[in-house]
Amino acid sequence: MREDIQKATEVMASGGLILYPTDTIWGIGCDATNEAAVQKVYELKKRADSKALIILIDNPVKLDYYLSEVPSLAIDLIDASVDKPLTIIYDKARNLASNLIAEDGSIAIRVTEEKFSQELCRRFRKALVSTSANVSGEPSPANFSEVSDVIKNGVDYIVQYRQEDRSKSKPSSIIKLSNNGEIKIIRE
Repeated sequence: MREDIQKATEVMASGGLILYPTDTIWGIGCDATNEAAVQKVYELKKRADSKALIILIDNPVKLDYYLSEVPSLAIDLIDASVDKPLTIIYDKARNLASNLIAEDGSIAIRVTEEKFSQELCRRFRKALVSTSANVSGEPSPANFSEVSDVIKNGVDYIVQYRQEDRSKSKPSSIIKLSNNGEIKIIRE
């Protein structure tokens, strides 16, 4: 795992894309602050860049860096999500690639608890893009064996860790949490 993390961080630091296991499904990742790298993700997924992507961080403390304002309810929601990963869409993103942020200024952030992706975030010291490892419109891969060759050939590094794991992972729950405290469920 240590070698995978070192190589993945080197690739992302140079603007490359990785294919890696997350707390949900296999994802395409890159430096969330690098506009050119984020553009490569959109191109690989054949996805319009008007559709924002999710980012991963390893600790809720880092929310302050990527958001102009962190709603007080956010930490309670993150702490309460013990049975399934939770992605929260927040208002007023900052310090991220501009093509990563939605037109309304929001960003989807998940604090990962999974061993590999958490350590990868910690070592990289920046937020990571985490979008499903599929071309837009195609099914999301539940495990590495379901990732298409188009995606595998389109990244600069494929993490070895957990490739043999055939368990069926599921996407996270997604909610939108406005700065005024309003909650909207996007995906249960």
